[in-house]
Amino acid sequence: MDDNGVGKKVLPVTSVTNGEGKFARDDLFCLPIQIVNVCFIGKKGAKDWVLVDAGMPNSAEMIIKEAESLYGTDVAPKAIILTHGHFDHIGAIVELVEHWKSPVYAHSLEMPYLTGIKDYPKPDPTVEGGMVAKMSGMFPNKGINLDNHVHQLPADGSIPDLPDWEWVHTPGHTPGHISLFRKSDKALLAGDAFVTVKQEDLYKVITQEKEFSGPPRYLTTDWPAAKKSVQTLEQLHPTVAITGHGVFVEGNELAEGLRNLSDNFDSIAKPDYGKYVDGKDTQ
Repeated sequence: MDDNGVGKKVLPVTSVTNGEGKFARDDLFCLPIQIVNVCFIGKKGAKDWVLVDAGMPNSAEMIIKEAESLYGTDVAPKAIILTHGHFDHIGAIVELVEHWKSPVYAHSLEMPYLTGIKDYPKPDPTVEGGMVAKMSGMFPNKGINLDNHVHQLPADGSIPDLPDWEWVHTPGHTPGHISLFRKSDKALLAGDAFVTVKQEDLYKVITQEKEFSGPPRYLTTDWPAAKKSVQTLEQLHPTVAITGHGVFVEGNELAEGLRNLSDNFDSIAKPDYGKYVDGKDTQ
């Protein structure tokens, strides 16, 4: 396996919630790592659990420590599901796979970025937003090579080792971005399809000021698809949502915030300018 240096990149940005994990439901645990969330699916003490996303570079030790606290030592996840392959969601994946030997699953359209075939389009530091957007030029965009450790998710929407869950294709931020949804209680793991912090604004990222926002602008290349994805998730009427960035939300606050974002996506989420806004430049 080769992470193309992604796992060695240290970013000097963190938030006030770093390391303060919380249960959104009795089997949904959200762990903020610097500026991104990873999710553990499984009740405390369970022997069958699944990890969703793999955090920032150099975060393997934190993720493993939290897993051992929740599930005990030497209890590996049945699987690691990736919502997408951007650096802040796969930062520790190589170390985690080497430690746990767990299979990794992602959408077929993400596979080229996870098997060393393609790099992601470069971040856009010119996009409308704030200081994090301006800093994004330093964010790695290289693909990684997980070799035969990564597998395509089943085309029927099912998720291995998560029989109560389904994956929903929510492209825009990346071609193969997915969200995870459980019909029984309408729990949603949205990845970066939408987030609950203005991810381009450094102050808001640090303070984790709650705000319904679209996918992080500096790495989003297909805005029409991103809009449709938000509309798709709103139609699921989730009762709780853990997003890739920001605090989890639930109840009426989630319903109203997601409806407003869906209805007013162009004015809230889509930037006024940036090299990917018009869809002409995708590199």
